Amino acid sequence: MQRILFNFILALEGINANRLRSILTALGIVFGVGAVIAMLAIGNGAQQAILEQMKLIGTNNILIEAVLPSDKEEEESSDVSSANSNEDKKPHSPGLTLEDIEAVNKVLPTVEIISPELVLSTNIIQSAKLIKAKCVGVTNAFFELNQLDLGSGKRFHEKHMDGGKPVCIIGKNIQTKFFSQENPIGQKIKCGNTWLTIIGVLNDRNTSKENLKSLGIRDYNSDIYIPIQTALLRFKNRSTINKSDIGNRGGNNKDENYHQIDRAVIRVNDSKKLQASADVIARLLKRRHKEQIDFEIQVPELLLEQERKTQDTFNIVLAVIASISLLVGGIGIMNIMLASVLERIKEIGVRRSLGANRQDIILQFLFEAIFISLIGGIIGVLLGVFSATTIASYADIPTIVSPWSIILSFGVAASVGLVFGIFPAQKAAQQDPIKALRSD
Repeated sequence: MQRILFNFILALEGINANRLRSILTALGIVFGVGAVIAMLAIGNGAQQAILEQMKLIGTNNILIEAVLPSDKEEEESSDVSSANSNEDKKPHSPGLTLEDIEAVNKVLPTVEIISPELVLSTNIIQSAKLIKAKCVGVTNAFFELNQLDLGSGKRFHEKHMDGGKPVCIIGKNIQTKFFSQENPIGQKIKCGNTWLTIIGVLNDRNTSKENLKSLGIRDYNSDIYIPIQTALLRFKNRSTINKSDIGNRGGNNKDENYHQIDRAVIRVNDSKKLQASADVIARLLKRRHKEQIDFEIQVPELLLEQERKTQDTFNIVLAVIASISLLVGGIGIMNIMLASVLERIKEIGVRRSLGANRQDIILQFLFEAIFISLIGGIIGVLLGVFSATTIASYADIPTIVSPWSIILSFGVAASVGLVFGIFPAQKAAQQDPIKALRSD
């Protein structure tokens, strides 16, 4: 141990005697470690954002969106005579309805939960305050699918769902705007021309604006939720038609929304059957809608999973690119240590003549290489954490510095010093003492 400690002290003295060269040698390790930590922080931040998005949309969900049919075929046939165009008119489509949802539930055995939604933009009035917000017709399945818990009050009862009762559950932002100083349960709030009794308040859902925008979902805190039958009976039922409506369905008037509901979310019980279930739903709805594609089906989890795999590949590429900096830093250490051996041949000869063996020479130069790598690793860790924080603050990119990335980078830095320091150390130990003493 005394010999090892003595060689370690000699290594420190050698580094101190050539401080500028040691600092320049360590720069490769500094930038390499810093780049690895910063790159992994960016990758971890992106992955965390994807996981948050997957939590927001839920697992094993299929999304059905009501859309208005394209009128491309009408544009292509604009030169056809009016008689022929009347014959070619598309048949009437009933649009996306609650009956479609019931049919899917009856036909598809993989269905676990179905949540239809009807979104109405309206004015919200209470205590002489007015705001514009969304009044959303839902069932209790909506709260389960979106993992929305009640902070106070209760969910809809069966009598609320079947009888079109004027009741509602409000988001946290609605409570803050209208009932900041009082309990909203049991009080009334006006949506459009209808007064609703508040029976529940949702817990606050913290969600970034970026996630809301990228997923195309609303801010659950800012909506008012009513039973879907209440929305159809007391607000608007777009499936109610008259004679003039019949000719306008099937794509001839794409500005008129004839869908009874706006969307539905279906959770299946097996993630392996997501795509197959979506295909069955598409065929069923196409048949029920008279072969018209006035709906859109998405499987968000599969899209996000693909995005996650792409991000994993991207993270690997980033880590490899950053690791090249460590490799270059290691080669720099080896080059400088080899140059140091040539410059200190006489010192090696003196040590050997005074009783130092080859192992002592190897340890001295190896300690120098490892110490330079460790110093570079420490500074590199600080640089990487600082870079990740700066990127998150100024570039608006989420970054997460994980402990394992610091440990990995620091461990690699130490290993680089060990691996690339062995050859110069052995080169120094192999010097002939007599020839070394004769050198200038």
